[in-house]
Amino acid sequence: MSNELQGKVAFITGGARGQGRAHAVKLAGMGADIVAVDLAGPVGDFLPYPPATSDDLAETVRLVEELDRRILAVEADVRDKDALKAAADRAVADLGSLDIVVANAGICEPARWQDITDESWQATIDINLTGVWNTITATAQHMIAAGRGGAIVITSSYAGKKVQPMMIHYTASKHALVGLTRGFAVELGPHDIRVNSVHPGGVATPMGGGGMTDQIASSTAANPKVNQMGQAFMEPAWMEPEAIANAVAFLVSPAAEAITSEHLSVDKGMQYF
Repeated sequence: MSNELQGKVAFITGGARGQGRAHAVKLAGMGADIVAVDLAGPVGDFLPYPPATSDDLAETVRLVEELDRRILAVEADVRDKDALKAAADRAVADLGSLDIVVANAGICEPARWQDITDESWQATIDINLTGVWNTITATAQHMIAAGRGGAIVITSSYAGKKVQPMMIHYTASKHALVGLTRGFAVELGPHDIRVNSVHPGGVATPMGGGGMTDQIASSTAANPKVNQMGQAFMEPAWMEPEAIANAVAFLVSPAAEAITSEHLSVDKGMQYF
């Protein structure tokens, strides 16, 4: 444990499990208090993996409290801007400030373009892209008003730099986050608020469970050579979520005080091969 983030409050979406939980535990271990936001429920039947639950969110609370940090857990949908604003307002009222934002919530469905339903397309864009917009617009004004600067990290993907085959909707949403990062970095820079994105490769989280592997195989069966894309330079090709949390922790720490509008890959080289 360290105290680099002592006195800071971190607002994290998708905080019930996976990368979001890893971010919450890592930043708490550095001294930050946490606001963990998660839908903690189903998004749609088109997703091949099980949804996060209230019990998952409760486990994040337990892990953070185990580190002797305060945590505010909020069940809210990132598509609901009013709910996010209410969560941000409550965070400032209960915890005293908002200094760090990790816009992490997202969904992923392997599917060929002709199999992507209107429901799936809209949910992917609404959660992965508009949800990040909602998260930042709900929190940034508090950071500006406090006059303490701050740091925002957006979770994009390897798919935000290259392409995730047979996931056009996911790839489009993650590419768009690069533009969102750059735009917010420009506009929030005068307030000493830094905005960066992280681009994970394969991460061992519940998103990879359920029928995810089978659906990837099914969606690429007609063109199996695309499975050769995105090969990692190191083994194993996947990472634990703590590897991404370490990158996020760096980007929100004083060590990264001069870094903004950066797009940091944590993918073992996948984007190049």
